[in-house]
Amino acid sequence: MRTKVIVFCLLAAVAASVAWLLFCGESTGSPIARISREGVLLEEIDLNQVEESYTLTFEDERGTNTVLVEPGRIRISEADCPDQVCVNQGFISDGTVPIVCLPHRLLVEIVGAEGDLDGGAG
Repeated sequence: MRTKVIVFCLLAAVAASVAWLLFCGESTGSPIARISREGVLLEEIDLNQVEESYTLTFEDERGTNTVLVEPGRIRISEADCPDQVCVNQGFISDGTVPIVCLPHRLLVEIVGAEGDLDGGAG
């Protein structure tokens, strides 16, 4: 009987911990755009602080990407890569899908937004 109570208490504690992590995670609600190349952070932009649209250009030996930043959203507006997948993806405003320019190895991702996937999404 005592073993069953201990096991029940442990299972309840684990369930409560998992629920807390899923519903009260580290999300601040403020979307932060991170632009990186090969794991090196190039820019970090709080999209809630953007008041006017502007562009950033990233150039290296592989080519050039132009990133358009607008209030609450971001996209790659121009690139000289052959497939143009990154340009055709359009704007992102939450962390569900990043923008990747594979030929130029550029990654645009959003962290901290309410749309971020949680640990239960797998």
